[in-house]
Amino acid sequence: MNDSSCLQKAKICLSPNCSSREKDEISLLVIHNISLPPGEFGGGYVEQFFQNILDPQAHPYFDEIKELKVSSHLFIERDGSVTQFVPFDKKAWHAGVSNFNGRENCNEFSIGIELEGTDELEYTQEQYDTLVEVSRELMVSYPLITKGNIVGHCDIAPGRKTDPGETFDWDLYLSRL
Repeated sequence: MNDSSCLQKAKICLSPNCSSREKDEISLLVIHNISLPPGEFGGGYVEQFFQNILDPQAHPYFDEIKELKVSSHLFIERDGSVTQFVPFDKKAWHAGVSNFNGRENCNEFSIGIELEGTDELEYTQEQYDTLVEVSRELMVSYPLITKGNIVGHCDIAPGRKTDPGETFDWDLYLSRL
């Protein structure tokens, strides 16, 4: 991790969809999944989406999401490569309406990591390797992030979100931290 709150190994592609954090210390790591179009990988569409430059005419689904303004701190592709969209000292817009242990607005005190994937498809070994490496770094830099403070989007927005899905191997991931 470097001084600008960015991951050294990450490709940097800053998103405008972020804001300043309040004084809450970073204490939560949220795991998500995303694929654009749904179920398809590659193509650079997630990067375009997080930068608000996704062409709504490139795919019918893109027209449905053209007004959304979202981001995550990190995006881990199927090959394990990682892109950072929001510095960790800023608030990414990844969690939406959310609650963790009675605390609302998880964006305020969390870091969001998107895995390229779906709820139904297994994640790649390369993704787990990168996720473990990044998570370890984050746990050192932000000691309030403990194994107990690593959750899926489904855990902080139940009934509204299902990611990272049943195919995410929590036991494998957490055992390697």
